[in-house]
Amino acid sequence: MTSLKISIVVPVYNVAPYLRHCLDSVMKQDLSGCEVICVNDGSTDNSLSILEEYKKQYPQITLLSQENKGLSAARNAGLRVATGDYILFLDSDDWLEKDAIRILRDHIGDEDMLCFNGRRYFEDGTQEEPDAGITETNLTGWDYYNKYALVNRKFHFVSVVLRLYRKQFLLDHRLFFEEGIYHEDNLFTPIACYYAQKVKVIPDCLYVYRIRNESITHSISYQNVVDMVIGTNLLSDFFIHKQNINKTQIYRELAGKYIRVFYPDLVSLCGKRHKEIRKLVNWDSFRIMAKYPRQKRLYYLIRTQSFFLLFYLKIETFMKDKLYHH
Repeated sequence: MTSLKISIVVPVYNVAPYLRHCLDSVMKQDLSGCEVICVNDGSTDNSLSILEEYKKQYPQITLLSQENKGLSAARNAGLRVATGDYILFLDSDDWLEKDAIRILRDHIGDEDMLCFNGRRYFEDGTQEEPDAGITETNLTGWDYYNKYALVNRKFHFVSVVLRLYRKQFLLDHRLFFEEGIYHEDNLFTPIACYYAQKVKVIPDCLYVYRIRNESITHSISYQNVVDMVIGTNLLSDFFIHKQNINKTQIYRELAGKYIRVFYPDLVSLCGKRHKEIRKLVNWDSFRIMAKYPRQKRLYYLIRTQSFFLLFYLKIETFMKDKLYHH
């Protein structure tokens, strides 16, 4: 077992009903030489009182408070004060499985990222088997991304909480979270994978992700759509000029995100404001990244014949259903 220190960063905002469960799951771990950094992000419920109670009881807890700035800013605040060799991000309505920290310590070497499995917990009682575990050693981050990013999994690949990060790796590459937007994991993870030179993946299920109806990641708003475009623009700006990597998968992913914001459900959600979404799109990047034939067709329709897009999508759906039933 390695003696490397792990800093567990827990951003907290209005999660009083869930916070004790989260913190108990952490404090029951073997925390020898570890620290727990709780960042109260301007909570208006009883969360701060609960944090203060736990801080009095457990010396491993460091408590920071700030005005409400969002999840990214809270994670960044924790990262900036962390003293550990490795960083683990834990959202405050989720929890760690038993012995998670011991298992991470057993496996960590000198990797930039140690990746592990997780499962989803549904408050309505729905039971779900976790994704199949993965075992990989000595991958580069970009090999890891290209092999697994577009594999269909219940617990999304981009989720930041499914990895342990070497802190100096994050600092060396200025890998902080983009503040002021939703979907920060979508932006952070591909760039982290690009820079990571050594990645290890273990099959152990160490993290539990609570699915609750009011979660910000499950309610789509106009601002979510705006931030989806902003994040896609930022990623395209980062990757288009990179010459030393295979960009097939990242282009496919990003072109798909541009296309998604023109689907009828999001157009309807945004209403008249969808014109502003259209203005936000980096059309040059969209054109460059639309490499697949279907994406090229959709780019053309969206760019020049958007009136026919809905008709095209209906035909596409009809043909898929017909093939499926045959």
